[in-house]
Amino acid sequence: MKNNLPLVGVRVIDFGQQIAGPAVAMILADLGATVIHIDPPKGPQWDHPANAILNRNKSSLRIDLKSETGLNQALALIENADVVLESFTPNVMNRLGINFEELRKNRPELITVSLPGFASNDQLRKEWKATEAIVAAASGAFTDMGFNRVLMGLNPSFSPLALGSSYATTLAASSVVMSLLSREKSGRGDHVEVPIVAALMEGLSYNSVVIENTPDRYLTMREHEIAHRKENNIEMDLSYQDLQEYLDPFYRTYQCRDGRFFYVVCPSHRNHASRCLKAMGIYDELRAEGLPEVKDLHLPINEWDGETSIGVYPLPKKWADIISTKMKRVFLTKTSEEWGVVFGEGQIPGAPHRTTQEWVNSEHCNASGLIVEVEDPQHGVMKQPGPIAWLEESVSQMLTPKPRKDVNFDQAMSQLVSVANNEVVTRPTGKNIDTQSQHGWLDGVRILDLTNVIAGPHSTAFLGRFGAEVIKLDPVTPLYDPLIGTFFTFQTNIGKKSALVNINTDEGRAAFELLVKSVDLVVINAPERQMKPLGLDNESLQAINPGVLFCRLDCLGGPKRGPKTDYIGYDDIIQANSGIMSRFGGNKTPEEHAHLGTLDVNCGFAGGLGMALSLYHKQKTGEISRARTSLSAVTNLAQVKFAFDYKDRGPFDEASGREVLGNDALSHFYQANDGWVYLDSDSDQLAILETVDGLSGISQVDCISDFLTDAFSKDSAENWAQKLRHAGLPAVQPMSIEELRDQYTREADGTVGIDRGSYAFSTYNNHPSGHRVTLIDHYSIRPTEATILAQPETERFGHSTRTVLASIGYSDEKIQSMIDNKIAGTGWGKEFLPS
Repeated sequence: MKNNLPLVGVRVIDFGQQIAGPAVAMILADLGATVIHIDPPKGPQWDHPANAILNRNKSSLRIDLKSETGLNQALALIENADVVLESFTPNVMNRLGINFEELRKNRPELITVSLPGFASNDQLRKEWKATEAIVAAASGAFTDMGFNRVLMGLNPSFSPLALGSSYATTLAASSVVMSLLSREKSGRGDHVEVPIVAALMEGLSYNSVVIENTPDRYLTMREHEIAHRKENNIEMDLSYQDLQEYLDPFYRTYQCRDGRFFYVVCPSHRNHASRCLKAMGIYDELRAEGLPEVKDLHLPINEWDGETSIGVYPLPKKWADIISTKMKRVFLTKTSEEWGVVFGEGQIPGAPHRTTQEWVNSEHCNASGLIVEVEDPQHGVMKQPGPIAWLEESVSQMLTPKPRKDVNFDQAMSQLVSVANNEVVTRPTGKNIDTQSQHGWLDGVRILDLTNVIAGPHSTAFLGRFGAEVIKLDPVTPLYDPLIGTFFTFQTNIGKKSALVNINTDEGRAAFELLVKSVDLVVINAPERQMKPLGLDNESLQAINPGVLFCRLDCLGGPKRGPKTDYIGYDDIIQANSGIMSRFGGNKTPEEHAHLGTLDVNCGFAGGLGMALSLYHKQKTGEISRARTSLSAVTNLAQVKFAFDYKDRGPFDEASGREVLGNDALSHFYQANDGWVYLDSDSDQLAILETVDGLSGISQVDCISDFLTDAFSKDSAENWAQKLRHAGLPAVQPMSIEELRDQYTREADGTVGIDRGSYAFSTYNNHPSGHRVTLIDHYSIRPTEATILAQPETERFGHSTRTVLASIGYSDEKIQSMIDNKIAGTGWGKEFLPS
């Protein structure tokens, strides 16, 4: 079989350690690149079974970069590479004798990528030991960790998910592919820095949004209770069971007949909520009791013809209590697995809570290619995560990864030379290489965006910063209520042109087809079964615009069909089904992982990666492709430390539950006499801990946890953090996102904060919504040569309908006729963000 994976011929040298660096190279290797992974003489810095995943499809060797021989070997390998990756503290590579700037002067076609924990221009933190937990604690990821934890009085909290690394992985992999795309045209490479801290902040972007004077209709019962308790100085002490009564009935966990739990996620969508009630047999009963259905949820709430409505989130407590009481009763009539089928086949978002062990071994994951098997030399047959992003035309070649393989220097060099000799070079070389490359990687690319909610729209918003023009096409009548339909779009639709067209009419369909003819790429988030009815199957699209590319994101999709491929759902569905919630809250009391968009945002980044792959593959080969990713695929990346199995694997006993404050006694939150400190050490560093003032004797005690609890209570958090860091140990005082916003926010100035260190927020005083809005900057990808654009604020829905239709040849009279007949529209309501 011909190897037509999109990155065949690309040669990568991977110096990465821990998770992010090796994971980027793993994605490139999965997609066909030839990857040489370099470890230090004693082997990987992180001794973990996940290394079998991170280094699959790679050839690995050990080199002592501190020796002259080792350095010369590394430089010789780099001389034969297209891409070089590293994930150390800033300047480590320079000190070892590998200077990316100098290398690129001699070989301007070289692409180099650095993934430091903190940004290299962060003068305060750049030299800190930046472990996963340290970056998270410093960035507000463990502080005020969602409304549930606030009401339960749990602050700080802890999660072992490798979120920072998972976001940095997809961002950096995308930057490599876009650099390759740009290089095909200019011949020039680039140097890109992706600080893991900035990737984490962008991944948590929906948690740092501030919309001043938010209308009361968007505040949940939990937010009202938090405000009430703060105003009246009432302790935050809700129990887990009491907390459940503050959750919306369409967005909560229910116990089933088998004693296991089921998560319902169908707020904000009229059809999903009504299907749910009908499937449970209580829709007519509730309507008879007076549950209203408001026709237009985008009207100001004082103009509604009822006090609430099916399909609005959040529901007022009165109706939330009535509905949840009935739903609790009905859920007890079937098992969690039976409800999974009812919801899935009924096109209702919901899923049974399961553990990660169950997820990895589930029929769907294994049938669909979300989980693949690899014959690892150490662990034997090993279940591992499948592809993160893929092209439909070549994905079958990604389902049988090669196990990691040890090689010597000569074998590695021979491999690189062989690939170079077989490559058909299509880019400018030598004197034809552009002397400079001050442009966006995606300048001139035009995208038609048919997506909704978070993951899909985020994928195209992500590409806008690199120069892509995005046309956001939505229906004239919205499917979602204003919370998802409008509130989230301040982030998801930034920089896009918004048009409203009803493509289910003949005239609207004609306009849609003209738009398809005008773009390079069409994007949607939807299950496979909807493609042909929507005319988005490959045959239909190519008939409209031969050569147009396509990208699809969905919930449970994988490279192949599985029993749940066509089930619909959201981020929370996969959190529940893949074990994230069971780990976060504990098996008996599962909780939604605290961060809004935990998986959604990374699915968007992975969608951006898929689109970049399609563009690069077409530029290099002329071939057309359909890019894919899913929420299920990226949950495996977020859980790369856990999402695997093999014979004799140790227990799935990672840190879990709401009371846990770290991975173990040496990687843990400790309370100082005025606050908290996170220490992220291990037993190999006990000798260093002995040298820290106040910790002498730690290596001799029976209970390290008790020793540290007592020791930390005797000094301030700031002093402890400084003493530990001075000794070269990872330690930090936790920060909240609110504190970071207060320190690092500026008025939007038309720039992206890549020059501002590890944190950068912008406030838009004249936002089209009429509210003052603060957002995290699009600052995690930092090229040296390419331009990153600051995007204009999100338009009101339909703001550009006339402009977009005119761009495909429609006259003013024709456009007005379409608007008059509701085939096109210029807004969803009287107000951008309905009051």
